[in-house]
Formats: sequence, C-alpha cells, structure tokens
Amino acid sequence: MIVFGIDPGVSGALSLFLNKKLVEVFDMPTMAEGKKNKKQINAAQLSLEIKKRLENNKALDAAVVIEHVTAMPGQGVTSMFNFGQSFGVIKGICSALTIPVYFIRPVKWKKHFNLIGSSKDASRTKVIEMFPQFSDSISKKKDGNKADAILIAKYFLDHFNNEGFHG
Repeated sequence: MIVFGIDPGVSGALSLFLNKKLVEVFDMPTMAEGKKNKKQINAAQLSLEIKKRLENNKALDAAVVIEHVTAMPGQGVTSMFNFGQSFGVIKGICSALTIPVYFIRPVKWKKHFNLIGSSKDASRTKVIEMFPQFSDSISKKKDGNKADAILIAKYFLDHFNNEGFHG
C-alpha cells in the first residue's frame, strides 16, 4: 500500500509510506501569487508529484490521509480563506486522481503519539525517535510540518486494516 500523509496548507508537507515503510517527506510545492508575491499551493506541481509516485508503484493500493483542520478562534478572515483554498486544492487533486481520501483530526493523531499539550516541536522529536534515518530531513524547527505529515500517515497505518480505516 502507498500512503500519502498530508499536513495541508501553504507551509504544509507530504510524507510517503510504501508498504508501511517511510520512504520520503517533502514540503508542499508552492508558487508566488499576485502583486504581493504571497505563496499559494502549486496545484499543478502537487498533482505531478503525487501522480509520479503513484505511477512508480502501480501495483499498490493507495490512500491519502489529510489532517482535518478547522478554523481557529482569532484567526483572520483572509488567512482562513487562504487555508480553506489550500485544503480544497488538495482534496480536488486527490479526487481527480481517484485516490481514496481519509481525514484525521489533529487531536486523534496527537493523542495517539502522546503529543497533546506539547510544543509544536515535539512532533519533530517523536519522528526522529521513530525514524532516525530521516533526522536530516526534519532537522530545522521549520520542518515541524514535515514531522506532522509523517505522524498523520503513521497514525493511519496504525489504525488501518484490510476491512478499512478505524480511526
């Protein structure tokens, strides 16, 4: 099975597990938008990245696991709109590629890995403990989103069986 774990958003990331083994993690592809050069998801590049990995592993079933986040109190209207747009782009790409999509609330995967109430950086520490061979890929504080993408997919794999997902 091929599983993509996605921490959505412009500063998000994707992880890739093949047959329950972590093989790759990378930042969300982005591009500049408008006069202010704000970042947005590069939907074409994201689609190509996912498609390339699916084609390289045609014989395997695939799933995409996305962190199901919602608006947070105090978040600005513009940032909420931009985040929702990014979330929609990811869902649309997965639908167009006919990949099953599963959503996992942050509280579920964080509780599973004992990260409730911990700092944002705690997910990086957890991933380095579980996957030390990837410590170079998440060595910087800004790599917390990569760590989250890994843990999102790992949560799914820990709760998925042949009858489906029970999370």
